[in-house]
Parts: sequence; C-alpha cells; structure tokens
Amino acid sequence: MDIAIVGLPLAGKTTIFNALTGAEAETAGYSSGRVELNTAVVDVPDPRVNLLSDMFNPRKTTFAKIQFNDVSGLAQGGAQGSGLAPQILNAIGQSDALLQVIRAFDNEDVALVGDAVNPQGDLQALRYELILSDLAIVERRIERIRSGYKKARGDEKKLLDVELALMERFVEALENERLIADLDITNQEAQLIRGFQFLTAKPHMVLANMDEDADDSPDLSWANHHPSSSALALRGTLEMEIAQLEGEDAAFFLESYGISEPGLNRMLRECYDLLGLMSFFTVGEDEVRAWTVERGATAVEAAGAIHSDLARGFIRAEVISYDDMIACGTLAEARKQGKLRLEGKDYVVQNGDILNIRFNV
Repeated sequence: MDIAIVGLPLAGKTTIFNALTGAEAETAGYSSGRVELNTAVVDVPDPRVNLLSDMFNPRKTTFAKIQFNDVSGLAQGGAQGSGLAPQILNAIGQSDALLQVIRAFDNEDVALVGDAVNPQGDLQALRYELILSDLAIVERRIERIRSGYKKARGDEKKLLDVELALMERFVEALENERLIADLDITNQEAQLIRGFQFLTAKPHMVLANMDEDADDSPDLSWANHHPSSSALALRGTLEMEIAQLEGEDAAFFLESYGISEPGLNRMLRECYDLLGLMSFFTVGEDEVRAWTVERGATAVEAAGAIHSDLARGFIRAEVISYDDMIACGTLAEARKQGKLRLEGKDYVVQNGDILNIRFNV
C-alpha cells in the first residue's frame, strides 16, 4: 500500500518523510522545482503485535507495512494552469492515498512562499492543483468519448453513455471545487474510472506541520474535512529528531517533552485506517505476523493474503479474537475454554482476529 507525500514548496514534506522513516533524505534541494522521489517502507506500529510476540517468543516478528513516496517539485501554478506537471502525476498517480503536508510553522530559517504562514490558503492552493489535474483528464476523456461515439455500436454505446454522464458529473463537481471522492459512485462507475488514477478520488490526510512548541491539540477546523479525509497535527522537526534516536535516548527525549508516544505512530495507524485496511494475525514459534486485508475481507481472502495456495485449498479457518487470546494466555488454554472456533470461507474476518488456515492442495 503506497501513500504519496505531497505539498507546496517548503511545507516540510521531506522532514516528515525523514521522521517517518528514520532516513536522512536531503531537504535543501526540494524547493528547487526538480521532480524527485524518495521511497521507504515503514512498519505500522501495533501494540497487539508486541504483546503477541512477548507471548509466543517467536524467531521473527513482522508488522504490517506502508510504503511512503516523498514527491518533490510540486509548485503552485502547475503545468501552465492545467494542474500538475506530467512527471509529478506519474510519480503520485500510482499511490493509494495522499498525505498532504501543510505548512503551519514559522521559522525564519525557512523562507516563506507567500507573505505569511497561511495553512488554510496553502491547503486550498494544493487542492486546487489536484482538482485542475483531474479536470484536465476528465475533459480529455469526454472529447475521446464523443469522437468515438459514432463508431460505437449497441452495448458499446450504452457503456459510453454511462461513462459520459459520469464524466460530466465530475466536471460539474470539480468546477465547483468538490472532490471526486466525495461523490456517490456505484460499483459499475468505480470500475469505469479505475484506470484514470484521479487524484481527488484518493483518500487523503491533511497533516499540519507545526512548530516544535505548538499546542498538542490545535484547532484543525481549517482543514475542511471531507468524508474521504482526516486531519492531524504533527511537530515535524521534533518528530524527525525523535526518529533518529534509539532506546534510552528516545525514551528520555519523549519524557522531557511530556510525550507518551511519537505522534508518527498515531499518524501511521490513521493512514492505515484511512486506506480502509485492518490487520489479522498469525502466531507461532516461527513467526508472529500482522497481515493486511481490506475491512470486510472473508476468511478465504485472508488466506490468499498469506499465500495463494492457502486460498486455493482452503478448508476451514481456526479463529480466535485477539482479546480472547490475551485473556487465555496460551492456545492450549483457549482450546480448553472453547474460544477457538472453526469458520468457513465466507466468514468475515474481524480486526485483530488470529487465524490458522487449514488447507489441502
């Protein structure tokens, strides 16, 4: 699962990337307008994995993961007023969600793009660029539909009629600065637009990059929440410093600032949730592992996330909830108490379920 980090110049995108990954990517060149990409895969913090690992003492412990792509070169004004430059579109179009970093800090060492720090204005400008890019794609598609309509026959014309009506809805919404993600779209319509990679159709998180001494719970009403979005404040430079510390040094740093856990942990969990994902677990002496599936996944789909052979030869899933596992302490005790149960392929996996797949191939 990929999340693209986007934002206007000097918003602190690469600072957030470094905080997330513990990397030391250069930030100086990122206001130059060059299109560059930093990529890293990050563990999703989950205390349930830690507790299960302590319980089973496996040889290996594996957390769920998210890939972050830090995209440079985005500037207000886009490609001559038509949205984002093609190189940037290529860089972020494949992502599953957008992390929109908005400058909410004032630092005399970091130049201002405008006259003053203006988080709400920057968010509107960033979204405008995304809207312009989607609008350009929609208008080009409408032209192609109309030019190809005369050659279409029967069912092809019906599909084109459906798609044309959908694209015209998109035009109306985008011209009124609404996001595609906020529209009610049928499953059929969703299939029609899968290949377009519309940026405003993606889930997104607004991340306010705050000063080091900023309030822990600032007013984020300016973030203009949408059904497909969430908003969070983070002290980016402080979080980057924490990420570069280890062990006792990190613990002392957190304690000195009165921080119970890095804000990044919460952000990672919220990104995971924003993508509509959840974790189920497999446990044992070899490995305790968090597996990623979409909310609502069935037992056979969960088996497929582990290995295609498990889905192909699926017989039953042995299931216990995380809470029951912790309460019982051991699998033997869980069996004794009747907390382990067998479920079929249509069972809807719950967040935190512990699964053992029975299969035959």
